[in-house]
Amino acid sequence: PAEAALDADVLARHALGGWERGQLLTRQHDGCPAGFAAVFEALVARRERREPTGYIIGHREFWELDIEVDASVLVPRPETELLVEEALSRLSPADGRGPDAGPEDRTGAARRPHIADVGTGSGCIAIALARWLPAAVVTAIDASEAALAVARRNAVRHDVADRVRCLRGDLLEAAAGPFDAVVSNPPYVPAPDIPGLQPEVRDHEPHAALAGGEDGLDLIRRLVPAAAAALRPRGWLLFEFGFGQERGVREIIAAEPRLELVEIRPDLAGIPRVLVARHIE
Repeated sequence: PAEAALDADVLARHALGGWERGQLLTRQHDGCPAGFAAVFEALVARRERREPTGYIIGHREFWELDIEVDASVLVPRPETELLVEEALSRLSPADGRGPDAGPEDRTGAARRPHIADVGTGSGCIAIALARWLPAAVVTAIDASEAALAVARRNAVRHDVADRVRCLRGDLLEAAAGPFDAVVSNPPYVPAPDIPGLQPEVRDHEPHAALAGGEDGLDLIRRLVPAAAAALRPRGWLLFEFGFGQERGVREIIAAEPRLELVEIRPDLAGIPRVLVARHIE
């Protein structure tokens, strides 16, 4: 019931032309505008078919940004904000030089941090990092041209198109490194788990952005050595993974001699969710 009430609120405000919640609350006793009922009922019918609300209204909030989404990209999840939080904590300066100061070169001078976002989808991670690291240059990579079209529109929408380069490719093969950080929310759902996913996910979100092979770690096994080869010395690798995969990702990092495990962060539910590793200088 609580989720249904929230969806009804979101869909009603969308049908009203994008009202803020405060507008709806203050005018809830007014008569319905002409044509509202037909539009609202059509939106509810789509939700009854378990289409994600983000696809119905065409956007989703992520890291205080309004991100455009459609059926070619995953709907951004709250747990992925943890990946952004960790990346910002590693890449933001801690010496008082200001938010646009990047990593230092060998002379101690600040330089622009270069970041790769592998499997960018809507571009939500890349755009959040570019917005909160004003000196950063981000290469947003995806195998789907349809997804990259969404990411490009989001980059323009949030005024970072000059620093977010969208690139079609497999992992980091087409990217010009080296990078100060590689971040990724890769496909990590094990094949046996896909039939049991919520219909919103299983039947509507792009399969290629979900399916991670038999144990969910196929893409991560390829990502780790690719990132190790593309990172600068002391550069960061951060990626999201799923429930029950902590042991597997630890083993994958342990098998890569160029990287050392720094931390595994749990999400708000206490589930290990984000791995942080660093290139060994």
